[in-house]
Amino acid sequence: MVNRATTAFSDVDQLDPHGYYTYEDYMTWTFPERVELFRGTPYLLSPGPNRRHQTILTQLLGSMYFYFNHRGCSLFAAPFDVRLPVSLKPGRVDTVVQPDLCVVCDKNKLDKQGCDGAPDLVVEILSPGGSPREMREKFSLYEASGVREYWLVQPETESVIPYSLSDDGVFVGHQPRTAQDTLVSLAFPDLSVELRPVFVYEGE
Repeated sequence: MVNRATTAFSDVDQLDPHGYYTYEDYMTWTFPERVELFRGTPYLLSPGPNRRHQTILTQLLGSMYFYFNHRGCSLFAAPFDVRLPVSLKPGRVDTVVQPDLCVVCDKNKLDKQGCDGAPDLVVEILSPGGSPREMREKFSLYEASGVREYWLVQPETESVIPYSLSDDGVFVGHQPRTAQDTLVSLAFPDLSVELRPVFVYEGE
């Protein structure tokens, strides 16, 4: 691991993929690429999500917005920084993610930089460029942080796998929901999303 003074990098290639970085470092970077930190390790996000990804995101955002807007919770779409309460080094903030969608009901977690703490609900839409390692790492981070509910959206199979956090702090997977189904939230039981419109896509 690399220990060095905070440096204002202007080129993503200046990052050491095996180095250790904190949120303080992250806030000084000026390159255009989007990066997340997983316990201090930088991960470059896939450039420009494709049209199908964005269509699904927009449909989910529209389906969920009015529900949460009338219940005192805030719904955010990427890019939106979430600092998760897990760290490789005690006392350091070194985990920053940008979920596709997240819901935060505790206003005390919100500040001008984004969210400081675990959201109540996180939605991630798989991208073709996403790596299996990234999927595993994020699952582990959301679980360890205490995210109450996690939706993993798979565009290729037009399905959503919902996970809920058990009393033991472990994600429990539930039956996948497909485009023929209605997805009912586990953390917010009166929230339901018809999935057929979510997966409607007029591709080339």
